Amino acid sequence: MPLKLLVTGGAGFIGSNFIHYIMSAHPDWYVCNLDKLTYAGNLENLSDIEDNPKYRFVHGDVADRATVDPLVKWADIIVHFAAETHVDRSVMDAGDFVTTDVFGTFVLLDCAKIHGLQKFIHISTDEVYGEAHDRPCLESDPLMPKSPYAASKAGADRLAYSYWATHKVPVLVSRCSNNYGPFQLPEKMIPLFATNAIEDRPLPVYGTGENRRDWIHVLDHCRALELLILEADCFGEVFNVSSGHEVTILQMCDHILKALEKPKELIEFVVDRPGHVLRHAVNSDKFRKMFNWAPEVEFEDGIRETVLWYKSHPEWWRKIKERLARYYERQYVERK
Repeated sequence: MPLKLLVTGGAGFIGSNFIHYIMSAHPDWYVCNLDKLTYAGNLENLSDIEDNPKYRFVHGDVADRATVDPLVKWADIIVHFAAETHVDRSVMDAGDFVTTDVFGTFVLLDCAKIHGLQKFIHISTDEVYGEAHDRPCLESDPLMPKSPYAASKAGADRLAYSYWATHKVPVLVSRCSNNYGPFQLPEKMIPLFATNAIEDRPLPVYGTGENRRDWIHVLDHCRALELLILEADCFGEVFNVSSGHEVTILQMCDHILKALEKPKELIEFVVDRPGHVLRHAVNSDKFRKMFNWAPEVEFEDGIRETVLWYKSHPEWWRKIKERLARYYERQYVERK
């Protein structure tokens, strides 16, 4: 029987890439996309499949039980992306993060407890570990989130596990490193820096720019989630997913500027953000060994292709940046 997937937050960056990937790889599956369409959701990301009879969109909030309950009853598997995700915004105002990330996850889990599912795949983040000090973080490491965003995701992560431990909801938790690729909102670093460079605007680098991140192409993340759908039956488990390729923010600037043939003089240092994590990195050996998985996209190729995607799709991001103009001013100009 074809699977029925409820994908929450499917109009966002990772969610829309996941839906594209799944519907291409499994054209007989059914996908329902539940998205609130906040500033970060964009149905243009999915305009090419909106008439596909196997796909449907529901405009709604994961925190609204009346909307969620019948969709969970319909689904075989939930892939739960929906969340407020931007660290900078959580520093300014954490309320929406707690409501969506924690309470919204509770509503989904509570409906799943009632209706039963084959799987509930909760998309967490490497941010929940806080600092990776002398090595990449392991699944068994303590959670030490340093931002309200990371704390809300850690709460949702552990709430999901508790519904497995208490109610046997078939939960799997994925903690992935930083994703990059097309359709990422230009408030996040790579699309912000790429689009700024295209327009010959400054690239606002927090602090010294020596903060390190592990980067993975969004399609490699999607392939990992596909394996959890198809092969995982070890419920209650947590899996780190990462490429193992770490670079500093300044090194990422170099990659972006090189792809666009722009000068390094566009780099502009701004006041560091509160609680800025020096290093995010996770060890994904557990996932690689259990599912025989490895990232397929070479970092240099993936970054170049991503940057050039933004160069060739100005109609997608220019109107978004216009809507975000006041945010940019508050976050970068007023911090100098």
